[in-house]
Amino acid sequence: MRSGAKVAVVGGVFVLVAGGVGYGAYSVLGSDGGGDSGNVGSRNATPEVKTGPPSAAEISETSKSFFDAWAAGDAASAALLTNNEAGAEPVLASYGGAAHIGNVKITPGPAVGRKVPYTVKATVSYGGKTRPLSYASELTVVRGLTTGKALVDWEPTVVHPRLTEGATLRTGESPTAAIEAVDRNGIVLTKEKYPSLGTILDTLRQKYGDSAGGTPGIETWIEPAEDGQADINLLTLAKGKPGKVRTTLDANVQAAAEKAVKRYGESSVAAVQPSTGAIRAIANNRKDGYNAAMSGQLAPGSTMKIVTAAMIIQNGLGSIDAAVECPSTVSWDGVTFHNLKDFSVSNATLREAFARSCNSTFIKPIKPLGDRAGSALGQEARDYFGLGQDNWQTGVPSFDGRIPESSGAETAASYIGQGKVLMSPLNMASVSATVKNGGFKQPYLIARDLDDRPFAEARPLPANVAEQLRQMMRYTATSTYGTGTKPMASVGGDKGAKTGSAEVDGQTSNSWFTGFSNDLAAAAVVQEGGHGGEAAGPVVAEVLRAGG
Repeated sequence: MRSGAKVAVVGGVFVLVAGGVGYGAYSVLGSDGGGDSGNVGSRNATPEVKTGPPSAAEISETSKSFFDAWAAGDAASAALLTNNEAGAEPVLASYGGAAHIGNVKITPGPAVGRKVPYTVKATVSYGGKTRPLSYASELTVVRGLTTGKALVDWEPTVVHPRLTEGATLRTGESPTAAIEAVDRNGIVLTKEKYPSLGTILDTLRQKYGDSAGGTPGIETWIEPAEDGQADINLLTLAKGKPGKVRTTLDANVQAAAEKAVKRYGESSVAAVQPSTGAIRAIANNRKDGYNAAMSGQLAPGSTMKIVTAAMIIQNGLGSIDAAVECPSTVSWDGVTFHNLKDFSVSNATLREAFARSCNSTFIKPIKPLGDRAGSALGQEARDYFGLGQDNWQTGVPSFDGRIPESSGAETAASYIGQGKVLMSPLNMASVSATVKNGGFKQPYLIARDLDDRPFAEARPLPANVAEQLRQMMRYTATSTYGTGTKPMASVGGDKGAKTGSAEVDGQTSNSWFTGFSNDLAAAAVVQEGGHGGEAAGPVVAEVLRAGG
């Protein structure tokens, strides 16, 4: 898509992102490489412009020529082979310039359609220090709309998979002091051993490096386009003296989380200690490297029924053993909401409807609230679960959840975790932690006394409400009917759970799961993973077992 804008996915939300120069702008910039001037002797003849997708031969020839020019350090020639010469040349030039990268060898793999994967092996040299650099990326070959030539579709990721628009590759003395991040027991946390922590460790360095008493080293890094974002360290040529930064993470739980998310692509998990709010693990398995476990914004599906159940009980609309209706469908403002496979339950209680994840049960009781129906869920979430206040101070960037006021059918959708309700795995881990603890403790990765930052607060759950929620979650994790019983079978201790699935844009449902075991709570999402117990459930169970 090259119409001046691109569609990107950020944390599961589609947004428009300002694009580079379109295909057609290539010849306007004088970047078609020259050569074709029509038939000799006929100035009015129109040169033939090829159309359609590039052939396999064109893809091979264009990518090889681009790789050869890039490896030779000829940024101008390499840029001419892209559909955005003006954008490509300075980035390619910085490779051997500001980044001091040389001896470049690029090895392409077999093309997959128009995409060509490749590995890069090079050497970084600066101040008498030399280190090898290697990584993998891919490019796409497209047809220039006005030239008809096969061209590399320019994206900064062509040069490095973590390079973004406006960012710069640099090598030199790092702008921030080095740190040694450790877990709660003093175990050193590294990107190599815990790859999910890469973004977090970069952020901790940016935020706390100078105050931790370290000194800079000689490094290769990506400098983001926006001020305030953390540099991304790619290579260390000479280490600085690191300052120690203690986190709340638990190396054993983190290792389990890293292993668990490897089961599924586009998966994320977070774990929190209910009694304190201390974050014990954050892990992601995503192609884009995004920390969705803390900053993702996705509809949480039926895991949100924990908050809905609390609202129902506190507003006198039901209680754990009170009779409820669980018909196969329920209508709201002309929109019909279904249970999974249109199941229904006769003579159900709220406990059983929660364990079976009956959608209709969590929509029907809301109608008596009248005009309050569109705001009651958000109020419950803010007042008792600390969500949606936009004031969490975890120590690194995170999302606090979003439960806006709603109207019409969106109100019904919100009570089953869809509509405009958005959460991250950290948010939903905190929901389980709040239930287990009986009150909200703001999740945090860095102790507040390191920088004296304020923590978000909420009211304690009324004792009888908290106990009813705990019993419903325990029943979901242990009973014959519980949707969380199978994945939680291997988890010991006092345990509870809630499953969820959320349909987004007609795709396979996102799989959600949240639960607790003793003094550890966790939540996971697997995008397009299906039902909560099938994908996200085993991820959470593995993390909870590690905290045993």
